[in-house]
Amino acid sequence: MTTPNPGPLPTIRPFPGSDPVADPDAVVVGDRWRITVLQDGLFRIEWSEDGGFEDRASTFAIRRRLDVPEYTVVRRGAGVEVTTDRATLRYDGGPFSSAGLVVETSGPDANRWRYGQEPRDLGGTGRTLDDVDGRMPLESGVLARDGIVALDDSESFLFEDDGWVGSRVPGRRDVSVFAYGRDYAAALRAFHAVSGPPTLMPRWALGNWWSRYHPYSDESYLALLDRFDEERLPFSVAVIDMDWHRVDSVPSRFGNGWTGYSWEPSLFPDPRAFLAELHRRGMRTTLNLHPADGVRAFEDAYPAMAAATGVDPDTEQAIAFDPTDPDFLRAYFAVLHRPLEEQGVDFWWIDWQQGRTTSIPGVDPLWMLNHFHLLDSARDGGPGMTFSRYAGPGSHRYAVGFSGDAVVSWASLAFQPEFTATAANIGYPWWSHDIGGHTRGVRDDELATRWVQFGVFSPVMRLHSANNPFIRKEPWVFPAEPRAAMGDALRFRHRLVPYLHTMNHLAAAGTPLVRPLYHLEPHRDEAYRVPNEYAFGTELLVAPIVEPRDPVTLRGRARAWLPAGTWTDVFTGTTYAGDRFVDLHRTLDTIPVLLRAGGILPLAAPEEVDATVNPAALEVLVAPGASGSFTLVEDREGQAVGADDGADTPAADAVPADTESGAGVCRTALTWDRGTASFRIDPAEGDVDSVPVRRRWRVTFLGAPAAGQETSAVAADRFSVDLDVATDEGAVLTLAGAPTVGVDARDDARRLLEAAQAGNPEKLTAWEVVDRDVPRADRIVELETVGLPDSLRGALVELLGSVHPDAG
Repeated sequence: MTTPNPGPLPTIRPFPGSDPVADPDAVVVGDRWRITVLQDGLFRIEWSEDGGFEDRASTFAIRRRLDVPEYTVVRRGAGVEVTTDRATLRYDGGPFSSAGLVVETSGPDANRWRYGQEPRDLGGTGRTLDDVDGRMPLESGVLARDGIVALDDSESFLFEDDGWVGSRVPGRRDVSVFAYGRDYAAALRAFHAVSGPPTLMPRWALGNWWSRYHPYSDESYLALLDRFDEERLPFSVAVIDMDWHRVDSVPSRFGNGWTGYSWEPSLFPDPRAFLAELHRRGMRTTLNLHPADGVRAFEDAYPAMAAATGVDPDTEQAIAFDPTDPDFLRAYFAVLHRPLEEQGVDFWWIDWQQGRTTSIPGVDPLWMLNHFHLLDSARDGGPGMTFSRYAGPGSHRYAVGFSGDAVVSWASLAFQPEFTATAANIGYPWWSHDIGGHTRGVRDDELATRWVQFGVFSPVMRLHSANNPFIRKEPWVFPAEPRAAMGDALRFRHRLVPYLHTMNHLAAAGTPLVRPLYHLEPHRDEAYRVPNEYAFGTELLVAPIVEPRDPVTLRGRARAWLPAGTWTDVFTGTTYAGDRFVDLHRTLDTIPVLLRAGGILPLAAPEEVDATVNPAALEVLVAPGASGSFTLVEDREGQAVGADDGADTPAADAVPADTESGAGVCRTALTWDRGTASFRIDPAEGDVDSVPVRRRWRVTFLGAPAAGQETSAVAADRFSVDLDVATDEGAVLTLAGAPTVGVDARDDARRLLEAAQAGNPEKLTAWEVVDRDVPRADRIVELETVGLPDSLRGALVELLGSVHPDAG
């Protein structure tokens, strides 16, 4: 390996878009205090024993020079009263106290907050799920039902003007108060205005990731991928855990092999060729890092690192891991990582750090690694990519979060949907979990299947397990039923990529892919009572099944609350009236995924499994009960959106579909008009060269066709029409009439009763009730008299309570 010269590298530089000094017109100053009106509902309040104030960027706040909102100031003795359209801040001018610092919101969500009161926010997320078997306390977010949340930024470390890190001056308090009532969207916009936007993810990161803690060789890894191809199981990211580097071959005098930067030659004799083959297969690669033990003399790069850090290599002195040493940090990237990247490594999995302290007071080594790895990966103008743990407010800027070593248990799975969704409350959109669990537990094929299904509808789908031959995630090691369900789920994840990448652009503008239901309905108490149900982008609600199936119905159950309107399950075609709770029962092959009326869900065609390219064939699912529209957003794979302008404002071009088009982005508007029974594909706009010139579109309506409608495919719960469309021209499909929404509950009820492990006489009586030509309400009441097990009766009531054509 050649010895690079670290030289003056761009690794240490201000974060793109950083502008930490507020407009003077937004600032109100007193004796040892300063208030900055950052937004109409966001106040920064500082108290300083020495009379000085902090204008450096912090880990949370990197942009304070914002448009100044309208506000009024009334001086009251040593204190002040500051009022905006949303809130009033009253401060007595002394050290912060509950009596002297009060914020009140106005309007229908009016409330009062006092400094020091017990936090009442809705939670955020946490640093890790390592060894968490069930629930754990969440760190704070910036949303609360009472509408006011304080984010104490007094202890976070700072960034100097040149991008290096520094400590805070003791005796200074720095608190930001979010006062937005239940206008959660506005609160998160304010959060991102100050803390910066999330990274725009590369398209390939939205497919399936394969990961296993296992000493693969290049041959065994490629053989595994060959088997995936044979099974028609698509993957887009190859995760190589720590055994890519020397572990067992480390000489004993150097200690253990957790930290390493040198390929294990017995496993990977030609790393460049191996990585090139992964790229040829449409995959990207990340290697695992445990950097805390520094660089030891057995490493290939040790001579170059010794020269860069002033160590005599003949001494074999270990080069300590010290990210607060600029010389070490530059060499860390230039000598250890860039040669591996030149071989074909695409990004790094930062898996472990030593503690939370460094030689600079208050500076967390995890923060240092996340921050500078992101900057270094973005050195060529792209958005960058990291894979690491959450480190606190501001962590959303560092792409993919690794949630830690998940315990294999139902309790662990049951907490992950809530944990993932509440991360939106602190603007953190891209959690990657150990799908299926990493360690401990017992084998449970149903649990493994439900975990994979949740993983498909989570931000990043990464299968993972421990170095244990009895903890496996390859679907073919499971019996037929879970094997088929897992395979279907993994294939559907890659079909979802067009939708996910559109939501990726929306997330880069501040709206996470996964959000708690109360983000949609903040004033409905019911939305706070379903912590495991969540919005999955703009079109879908998901209610994962996180408990074992019932032994009578052989179905799992998830309780959901549906907002007003109607909602159709994209897998079963069952339609439900909203504004109510409903128990949703599903066989092992599916979980509840509901498309809103008028919702449009773009999918890649089943054969389009390459997550690195924009597909030439798509299927669009339409819930035709109401009119609706959706704008498909695509871009040039591997080209950073906004790279031409130096990426000074990371979110400037990563805009959602209803805002101005950014450079390198192609948008295709899709519209369903129920009144005219027409579906329109508009001509593509923007960078049309980034998508195929012609495309095959299958438009699938979740309902029954009107009389006389010609179809390309038809089933009991849906029908399809195929179109061949020039991208720059678009097309209009006009149906013979509006589809009929809903499926016949009798068919589903018969299948449920056939499979139920219950008494045959009772099942026959129940079927006679279900099959009667009387109003549904009467049938539901009569079922109470049949003597069915409660779980079976509940599953029948769900079906009878759905929307269906007989509507009796």
